[in-house]
Amino acid sequence: MNASWTFVGNAVHAAAFFAMTIVLAKLGSPEDVGRFALGLATTAPIFMLASLRLRDLQAIDVNQEYVFGDYFALRLATTVASLLVITLIALLGGFDVEMKLIIIATGASKALEAISDAFYGLFMQQERLDRSAKSLMLKGPFSLLLLGIGFYLTHSVFWGVVGIVVARAIIMLGFDTRNLRVSLDPNADLAGQILPRDLPKARWHLRTMGRLLAVSLPLGLVTMLISLHANIPRYFIEGYLGSYQLGIFSAITAFQKVAPTVVQALGRSAAPRLAKYHATRNARLFKRLTLRLLGIGALLGAGGMLVAFVAGRPILTLFYGPEYALPELFTLVMGSAALDYLATMVLFSVTAARYFRIQLPLHVATTTAGALACYLLVPTWGLWGAAVALTATYLVRFIGTGIAAIVAIRELSR
Repeated sequence: MNASWTFVGNAVHAAAFFAMTIVLAKLGSPEDVGRFALGLATTAPIFMLASLRLRDLQAIDVNQEYVFGDYFALRLATTVASLLVITLIALLGGFDVEMKLIIIATGASKALEAISDAFYGLFMQQERLDRSAKSLMLKGPFSLLLLGIGFYLTHSVFWGVVGIVVARAIIMLGFDTRNLRVSLDPNADLAGQILPRDLPKARWHLRTMGRLLAVSLPLGLVTMLISLHANIPRYFIEGYLGSYQLGIFSAITAFQKVAPTVVQALGRSAAPRLAKYHATRNARLFKRLTLRLLGIGALLGAGGMLVAFVAGRPILTLFYGPEYALPELFTLVMGSAALDYLATMVLFSVTAARYFRIQLPLHVATTTAGALACYLLVPTWGLWGAAVALTATYLVRFIGTGIAAIVAIRELSR
């Protein structure tokens, strides 16, 4: 049941996010799509670092080493720090006025998402993934609606992003907070309340926060590097080719974002079980579930490549317009996505085995390979160079995570 709820919730949210690109492409221009993508590319790695993978850590904290207030306090602290960093980048980064505003507004939307994510960690730990799934099912379409209204009325990407901020704030305060209160206190009386009277409280115990930070920081760095894998080509495209080409590339790669939400949903629903198998040293079941996740990732990746190869041109023309119809590039992009799905599935097993230290050097190597490939290929091959670089990046990541998983399973079998 948890897997079903998670699948549906993430699928609806992913579809809504994908539809945002379609709305901007249909109502605006590739430059508008490029500006929206640059806002996300600028803020995403910072907030991925700030997340510290606390949601996943809380889900596998089977011994209740930390309480919710510890996770929440650390998440609030890193979220505020991230907003400050993003504001400085926007103001000092040499962007035009509208792009500065887009980056700051996108940072605000990410901050609200981070707070909700802190709540989701408790839902995962209690195996009540229906609560986070329902939140995503409300948040995605509502954000899409307000983005569309804001952009349609003003023809400004900034006001479209402001719509996302408003939507996420309403869902976080009116829905997520109520579910959190029930998770913390099943006897809480919320009938007739628009907002809970008692908002969630952080536990500001600095020594405990420091210990939790020491455990989670390597995972946060890894998550930031994973975000950079996808966004480094966007930085090079913006720098060498401009916002128009960035809009084309971002629209095509948006198809990559549909299946990963399913991958994340299935992986997160399996993470507590993987952690239990590892804690009880049940190597057979740990390996079986890992292979099952890997098989699902392979099926999703192969399906995406097949669709892109057979019907890439009509799909791109239908969703975006004729200027986006580059089917060969689409097929290559979906090939890189297939490698990403496989690596992501394996990473859940590596994390459940508490192989934290190996992940940082692995993803440093992956990010370095991706940046070098972009540096060599994008100036001469353009969008094709970016797609090839993305493929090389995910290939390195899959090989590295695969080796780590094999080592974990062998150690567990001893």
